[in-house]
Amino acid sequence: MPVYRRGRAGCLKRVPAVRRDIPHVLLVNPWIHDFAAYDFWAKPAGLLQLAAILLQHGTAVSYIDCLNRFHPRAPAANPAGRNGRGAYLKTALPRPPGLRDVPRRFSRYGVKTRWFRQDLRRLQPPDLVLVTSMMAYWYPGVQEAIAEIKAIWPRVPLVLGGVYATLWREHALRTSGADAVVSGAAEGRILDLVKTYTGFAAHPVFDAADPDSWPYPAYHLETAASCIPLLTTRGCPFACAYCAASLLNPVWMRRSPRSVLEEILYWHKACGATDFVFYDDALLVDAPRHLAPLLEGIIESGLPLRFHTPNALHLREIDPRIARLMARAGFRTIRLGVETMDFERRNGLDRKLYRPDFEAGLKALKDAGFGPDQIGAYLLVGLPGQALSEAAASITALKACGVRPIPAYYSPIPGTALWPAAKASSRYDLASDPVFTNNAIMPCRKSPFSWREISRLKQLAAGPECSRQGLVHPEGSW
Repeated sequence: MPVYRRGRAGCLKRVPAVRRDIPHVLLVNPWIHDFAAYDFWAKPAGLLQLAAILLQHGTAVSYIDCLNRFHPRAPAANPAGRNGRGAYLKTALPRPPGLRDVPRRFSRYGVKTRWFRQDLRRLQPPDLVLVTSMMAYWYPGVQEAIAEIKAIWPRVPLVLGGVYATLWREHALRTSGADAVVSGAAEGRILDLVKTYTGFAAHPVFDAADPDSWPYPAYHLETAASCIPLLTTRGCPFACAYCAASLLNPVWMRRSPRSVLEEILYWHKACGATDFVFYDDALLVDAPRHLAPLLEGIIESGLPLRFHTPNALHLREIDPRIARLMARAGFRTIRLGVETMDFERRNGLDRKLYRPDFEAGLKALKDAGFGPDQIGAYLLVGLPGQALSEAAASITALKACGVRPIPAYYSPIPGTALWPAAKASSRYDLASDPVFTNNAIMPCRKSPFSWREISRLKQLAAGPECSRQGLVHPEGSW
């Protein structure tokens, strides 16, 4: 496994050995343990942002991605296939305790454990290990990765961050096996962490409060970087009852359109990337001054780029001008956050969309040339107290509008407004273990999991491509 450091001219240089006067930091993206998982342009962007900061400040960095679909020992796959999407390798596992009665297959998604051990042993011992985490109910994969690392380097300090570490901090402290757990965004704290655990001191050359000053995430460390995730904002100004965006990033920050455009042009030139994925929670907020100038710059560049929005757009912000700019800039995959077509129910969920907004935004997209094969809308399924007939009615109503329904199965999140109702409606003790919040088991229903009911919804929706709650979201901490 290569080790990288920053050269005198600012370029990255591969070095055969780590100098003793600079720390060697290993960053690890762990496995997923779940009933289902698929790579919808997933990258650990937060972890790779920290890697870029470390490189910028003179440390040596190694990186291992347990989800790497393009691992040298994996079957050959085309990084550009399906515009950067694809199936993970998987290995069958026993279902976790407490979920043994769920009639679904459970697996480890990602590289073989022996490959991970071999990759670890090829490295020079690190001075510090940073492990990220994503969905809280994937924590068994985090535990397994940490146990493998600790088996080889039991005395090397290991720090856990990310979504699970933020939303379930006490659980992570008790059970993860990490020496320390860091919650929340870490860009402003990473250099202090390195100093604490290695003694290496570096003065920051960026402003943690100004994302325009940050180095680009170190996507060059990925085996294949044909698709690039983009974050033009951090956090979200909305406060939806089911969403953790404001918990993960309480402060909403926004990059300048010029900064984002320069990053897009950089990755296209540096690695030939043509697929870019917006993972903002609020990409379209203040669109005339934020997204519109960015799209105009992309159009002016004349580059043949493709853009995808798997994290959902706010439909009420789409007017004819924005829709036309999106079409001209090369948007290919449009995902909308509709959540329910029962607009009378919305006030208990969010206040971001009403029927006139829905109709006007959808018309703007269709008039701009987007077809039903490009437009999909997420509908929340499995909410506390929600009958499946309500979800079915929303699916039918959305299809009648010429939009592809994509059921987004609800995962309860502590700290959100719906958490008390979720606990009251669940057949599990949700607060006792994040594994019970897995959206794949429909946790907010008193009745046992039923494949028949899920199959009916899938057939009605004509085969949804994914559940949004099952996506690996790169925003948030590590």
